[in-house]
Amino acid sequence: MTPQNQRIVVTGGAGFIGSHVVDLLVAANNRVVVVDNLSTGTRRNLSHHLDSGNDRSHAGRVALVEADVTDGRAMNDVIADADVVVHMAVACVRTGIGRPLHVHEVNVSGTLNVCLAATRNRVGRLVYVSSSQAYGTAQTVPMTEDHPTEPTTIHGASKLMGETYTMLMARTYGLPVVIVRLFNSYGPREPALGTGAEVIPKFVLRTMAGARPVVFGSGLQTRDFVWVEDSARGIVCAAVSDACLGTVVNLGRGQEVSIRQLAAKILAILGRGAESPIFDRRRPGDVERHRADIRRAGRLLSWHPTVSIDEGLRRYIDWLVDSGIDADAWLARDERRNW
Repeated sequence: MTPQNQRIVVTGGAGFIGSHVVDLLVAANNRVVVVDNLSTGTRRNLSHHLDSGNDRSHAGRVALVEADVTDGRAMNDVIADADVVVHMAVACVRTGIGRPLHVHEVNVSGTLNVCLAATRNRVGRLVYVSSSQAYGTAQTVPMTEDHPTEPTTIHGASKLMGETYTMLMARTYGLPVVIVRLFNSYGPREPALGTGAEVIPKFVLRTMAGARPVVFGSGLQTRDFVWVEDSARGIVCAAVSDACLGTVVNLGRGQEVSIRQLAAKILAILGRGAESPIFDRRRPGDVERHRADIRRAGRLLSWHPTVSIDEGLRRYIDWLVDSGIDADAWLARDERRNW
């Protein structure tokens, strides 16, 4: 299910996951307005849309507005004629460790700005893209949407507050909303440097450069990794399915992989299976266990993930190779502890 022939605003649409959402929306003949301050997103992620010479069938279907979600007036202006808003702009987990007030401003105040603009302009639907960090560490598995929300990070708490504002707009003002809680997405265009760099790019690129992956903590902590194109497809489904209005929906793979297992898989794929990772101190606020219950997404969105972790890792490594990345140059710039 995909919206068609609509004007859709995607905040954070120049980012890793957001740009894949834009790809799907454009392919369905929607006009997409990407709102991004380009702090972590890049024009490169959208270049195949912004440069009409690459594909004239999509010429003019994507506009990039450089703006910040913390600017309420700008959000009101850009959302004025939208049929659907997909709100994905975010400050990430590790940013919250060093810059908690910034994360609050982006994830809480920014979300309230988007919600208010969507309400004033009578938008047909707001999809708020939240995070599994809102749950905190799993108390039961698999984690249903009714699992307790006890976040362990500023990021998780801010995303949960964003959910509260989103649902408030639905209950008080009748704004049609859907909340999707993303588990750990990975794949092409994922940031590999700075606070936005997640575990898979860092493990893969360190290994490609001849170094060993660095595991923070015991490595027994688990994550539910989902291929980014599967994540994007679920978000797009939420933008059109009436069955999910007013609900929260998990988007994950439905399987958990420990960080030790992840390191072993990457080392094996890259021909260094006899080696082991380096262990360092635990990251502050790190959750111990995550595994999504994705039955609601299957029932309400007819959505199911299609790419296994093993296939996804191979696809991601192939993409890095094809992109011509210099792993040695990356390693020289990488911060071992990126928080």
